[in-house]
Amino acid sequence: MAVTSMANSSILNFNKYNVVSAVSFVPPFFSAVAGYVAGGSTGSNVATVDKFLFTTDARSTLATGLSVARTNAAGFASRENGYAAGGSTGSYVTTVDKFLFTTDARSTLATGLSVARTNLAGFASAENGYVAGGYTGSLVATVDKFLFTTDARSTLATGLSVARNGMAGFASAENGYVAGGQEASRVTTVDKFLFTTDARSTLATGLSVARRSLAGFASAENGYAAGGSSGSSFATVDKFLFTTDARSTLATGLSSARQNLAGFASAENGYAAGGYTASNVATVDKFLFTTDARSTLATGLSSARNQLAGFAG
Repeated sequence: MAVTSMANSSILNFNKYNVVSAVSFVPPFFSAVAGYVAGGSTGSNVATVDKFLFTTDARSTLATGLSVARTNAAGFASRENGYAAGGSTGSYVTTVDKFLFTTDARSTLATGLSVARTNLAGFASAENGYVAGGYTGSLVATVDKFLFTTDARSTLATGLSVARNGMAGFASAENGYVAGGQEASRVTTVDKFLFTTDARSTLATGLSVARRSLAGFASAENGYAAGGSSGSSFATVDKFLFTTDARSTLATGLSSARQNLAGFASAENGYAAGGYTASNVATVDKFLFTTDARSTLATGLSSARNQLAGFAG
């Protein structure tokens, strides 16, 4: 598969996810106080990390951003820390940056990804963060796993059902999900990983339409896959009920069709941030989980950009 430029890639632009960890399998967002949107491209790579306070949706920007400006990283989080893993600086990286939520201080893991790659997806359980798939010069099915207590990395014996990039990640208390993406063409595939054993299955019903470059976020009861591209951008938001994995599609999708956006969530709301329509946008849409009603924040990202990562804590 040919690689196009990072600024205008139709294959390499996307995002990933943001579900954070839990305690005793209580979904993560119950303790989350802020959402983060990291890196991306404004036309050139940025290290910017924006932070949204859930009580007011006020936005600030961290004094210290990513350790290196890059696009297409994966986001995930534990109860204490947020992570931005992999991506591209122009070259693919193994870098995993870690942000301590109490101070927003950044460190970088001594051991990064098992292989340098971009366009990957992230999700997390109570104990571990996962980084799935991506592009290394070829597509990979690799799923790396980081133990939150030590940040030690292992790699699952069983990866994705098929090597691909441009997926969205989200998680329930019991399972992680990797949705959509691109193999030789865009796919509707949704893989599911059982956290107790890391066993992988694939949902009988995938996305409502094959697409890549979408964002994921989750409530306690449902996972969401928002936006994306299948040649043109989508406003579609698919919703998966965790108890049965049944899929529905929201009557109201994104405020505008776009791809390469980031997702994150609080206990009450899911957010879809930034992305690309005919140009980069700073838009942040907000979905109220009790009704799936959508609003749009008065203040969006600090700069219009796409190819970003999201997480919350």
